[in-house]
Amino acid sequence: MSQPLDFKRNVAMDLDLGLINSLKVNRNAADRRAASLANRRTVKKEYQAAWLVRAIECMDLTTLSGDDTPGRVERLCMKAMRPLRADLMAALGLETLSTGAVCVYHEMITPAVKVLQGRLPIAAVSTAFPAGLSSMETKLREIELSVAAGATEIDIVITRQHVLLGNWQALYNEMVAYRQACGDAHVKAILATGDLVTLENVAKASWVCMMAGADFIKTSTGKEGVNATIPVSLVMVRAIRDYHELTGFQVGYKPAGGVSTAKSALQYLTVMKEELGNDWLQPHLFRIGASSLLTDIERQLEHYVTGNYSAAHRHAQP
Repeated sequence: MSQPLDFKRNVAMDLDLGLINSLKVNRNAADRRAASLANRRTVKKEYQAAWLVRAIECMDLTTLSGDDTPGRVERLCMKAMRPLRADLMAALGLETLSTGAVCVYHEMITPAVKVLQGRLPIAAVSTAFPAGLSSMETKLREIELSVAAGATEIDIVITRQHVLLGNWQALYNEMVAYRQACGDAHVKAILATGDLVTLENVAKASWVCMMAGADFIKTSTGKEGVNATIPVSLVMVRAIRDYHELTGFQVGYKPAGGVSTAKSALQYLTVMKEELGNDWLQPHLFRIGASSLLTDIERQLEHYVTGNYSAAHRHAQP
C-alpha cells in the first residue's frame, strides 16, 4: 500500500467500553446530512474528470465470483495496471495511472502475484468470507496463508453476532487476533453493515475495530442484501474522524458493494472530502471496492474527451 514515509499505522489501544456504550446516532440527522452530501455537491467538466481519475486511483479492482479462474484474475491485474485506453490517457494529460489494488480470493493470489510482481498491492478476502462463520483457528490460518502467498492487504469479515449481541469484548479480541496474524500486511475490517440492523451498531463496531488496530474499516462484503450506503458511510467516516482526534491515528475507509456508477463514486469522494478533508482522498486512506465501476468511469471520461458516449462493450472488461 503506497503511503507517505511519515505515515503512522494505527496501533491497538485498550477497549474503552464506556466510550462504546455512550455512542449514539441520530438517524434523522444522519439521513438529512447524507442527502445533502449525495445530492447537493456536484463537480462538472474538467473538475469531474479529475475526480473520476482520483476514483480510479483509489479503487480496489475486484473479482470475487465462484467461477473465477487464473485467466480472469490475470486480465483483472492487467486492467488494474492500465485502467484507461492510451488515447484517453493522452487526452487527459496522464503519463501513468493504476488502480489502488486488486482484490481476490486466496486461491487467486498466485496468478495476481505472477502478473503484478509487486507493482500494485494485492488484497485478499479472508476469515471465511463472506459469512465469517468458521473456527477462529481456521480463520487465522487463512490470513497467514494469504500473507505467505503474497497478499499485502487482508480484508477480514467480523463475526456479526458479536455486534448483534453487544459483545464488544469478543469483537475486540477477534480483531486484535486478526491484526496480529496479518503482520506487516494491512488489514481492512469488513463490518457487513447491512447485517448490523442499526446505525448505532455500525458506529460501535467501527470504533471497536479501530481500537483493536484495524488499518481500514469497510462497509460490506458485497454479498449482503444491503451494501454500501451514504448514511452508513457518514457514520463510519465520522467515527474515523473522532478516532483520529482522540488518538492521532488515521484509519482508512472503504465502501464496497453496489458502487457501480461514476455518479456513485463521486458521492463517496464527496463524503470523504466534506467529512475528512483532502488528506483522506489518497489510496492509502480511501478505497472503493468495485468490479464494474471502472467501465462506467471510462465511459464518462470518454464522453468528456470526445463529447460522445460509447457502449460499455467497447471497453475492455477485467
